[in-house]
Amino acid sequence: MTTPLNERRIANAIRVLAMDAVQQANSGHPGAPMGMADIADVVWREFLNHNPANPQWANRDRFVLSNGHGSMLHYALLHLTGYDLSIDDLKQFRQLHSKTPGHPEYGYAPGIETTTGPLGQGIANAVGFALAEKTLAAQFNKDDLTVVDHFTYCFLGDGCLMEGISHEVCSLAGTLGLGKLIAYYDDNGISIDGEVEGWFSDDTEQRFKAYGWQVLRVDGHDAAAIRQATIEAKAETTKPTLIICKTIIGLGSPNKQGKEDCHGAPLGAEEIKLTREALGWSDEAFVIPQDIYAAWNANEKGQTSEAAWNDVFAAYQAKYPTEAAELLRRVNGDLPADFTAQADAFIAQVNEKAETIATRKASQNTLQAFGPLLPEMLGGSADLAGSNLTLWKGCEGVQDNPAGNYVYYGVREFGMTAIANGVALHGGFVPYVATFLMFMEYARNAVRMSALMKQRVIHVYTHDSIGLGEDGPTHQPIEQIASLRGTPNLNTWRPADTVETAIAWKSALERKDGPTALILSRQNLPFQSRSEAQIQDAAKGGYVLAQEKGELKAIIIATGSEVSIAMDAYAQLEGVRVVSMPCAELFMTQDAAYREAVLPASIRARVAVEAAHVDYWWKFVGLDGKVIGMTTYGESAPAKDLFQHFGITSQAVIEAVQSY
Repeated sequence: MTTPLNERRIANAIRVLAMDAVQQANSGHPGAPMGMADIADVVWREFLNHNPANPQWANRDRFVLSNGHGSMLHYALLHLTGYDLSIDDLKQFRQLHSKTPGHPEYGYAPGIETTTGPLGQGIANAVGFALAEKTLAAQFNKDDLTVVDHFTYCFLGDGCLMEGISHEVCSLAGTLGLGKLIAYYDDNGISIDGEVEGWFSDDTEQRFKAYGWQVLRVDGHDAAAIRQATIEAKAETTKPTLIICKTIIGLGSPNKQGKEDCHGAPLGAEEIKLTREALGWSDEAFVIPQDIYAAWNANEKGQTSEAAWNDVFAAYQAKYPTEAAELLRRVNGDLPADFTAQADAFIAQVNEKAETIATRKASQNTLQAFGPLLPEMLGGSADLAGSNLTLWKGCEGVQDNPAGNYVYYGVREFGMTAIANGVALHGGFVPYVATFLMFMEYARNAVRMSALMKQRVIHVYTHDSIGLGEDGPTHQPIEQIASLRGTPNLNTWRPADTVETAIAWKSALERKDGPTALILSRQNLPFQSRSEAQIQDAAKGGYVLAQEKGELKAIIIATGSEVSIAMDAYAQLEGVRVVSMPCAELFMTQDAAYREAVLPASIRARVAVEAAHVDYWWKFVGLDGKVIGMTTYGESAPAKDLFQHFGITSQAVIEAVQSY
């Protein structure tokens, strides 16, 4: 069955906008938008429940373009359906400070739900959206009133399915039965290097059936078939659905369709002219006829949908005022009004208790205190809950209880982290995820994406150094902390004891504009005594933990487990202060006067000590300074022997200070 000509003409608006914008930018990917235009036409005009006038409507369907290089497909859809994205914005495709960057970026154009481009992470985010929807629905919907009820639609390509993360997240989506997740696979058989048969010959249908998905096959250029498949996908409420759409990349281009030539380069002026003729499109570049705009415009339909939902929510507010207020608070990303006071009271209690325990255990204790206050927390670990200590007494797994607050992610560090990004983007939750710090490497790009998108995701990383001992160098992080600290907009905390751990959690939870990494020890760390003023200063990321006796001559800077080493050295030295620097990024945001008070520029005798790579600390100690830390991989041995072997000791700190 073929698509009627008038419907094809409506879809062709995407094709011409995509090829025109890529041509004007002299850069981009026209092939995927032209190949997926017929799928997008059906999904966006007939199924996607959204309101262009209010892109933040809480109950909108979510759309994710996982094959983000095809961004002009998304921009064309937003423009045509009535979002605040003008034709001039499309003309600025890929230009500096435009609303239409080369890959879809969250926070630029209205209607972009997530930043995509690193292949496979979009489908992971989509799993996060669907997980958040299912969990939020279970927590708030009532038998007589449904206020959380929306689908997640995801477009993805061959590259997404080749990436290992797609296995991680699609496997979990099947296990969790995310029935409101519908993915459309652009099966065009082409990637940058040519026909994918030479490097991607999986039986995708059987692969996804094995995950527990419903799998449907359609001609990706047959609107009726796409429509019927989508109806079937929405009807299957217990399984996610993959719709395999056989498409022709660059459809409409007489000489380049079906070839890698149109994947990632402009078609060229002559080929665009021929394509217009082949499509029967007589209008000039960036000109869309009014009847086409009218066919696409979703404003009236969207406003009607949102108004209907508003009526339902008004009834919900009247009957369930407490739940309604709580849902609004969570969707808005606000913490409970009394959270700060409650958290401060807990920190004071921790300070009074003065426990010597591992900071991973201190983290669990903090979760036990904060968890009951924050039903929006959605935790998880990559099969290391007993080691990361991410479970607290109120945790319930979402597999057993859809209204739960904990996800058993299995050994899926990358997938877990990218799913958490989707959960955060969806709204209503503050996700925290955990693994060993060493295995943060598996998740590295998703950590970067949470920072790029300014999402409140809390990354819990335990077993933070050679201090984990006998497991050896495969498990002992060296360069990982420096990598995290080098990530723009990521706050990395390495607390020294129970108090700093609680402060770090409070900071992470209260931060709305980005993620936080918590770097925690396996081994017990001594409690450090502090005044109330020092507790306040610790929240600034760096502070004077031990004041110098007499005239200040040298400064020791330390983090985490090495703070106790610094304090042992301090006890045997004169004229030395100890600066605890649990979050260097936060310290660097303080005003110059505070930073000067902590680290006076006149004091050039500085020693930094941290059981991690030394390079990060030179900017704090300067050319005259010394850094005690790691420059090689670790060894398999008891932790005490390793600290001695690698020279990370109080005696080494004393000698470094005395060398000035």
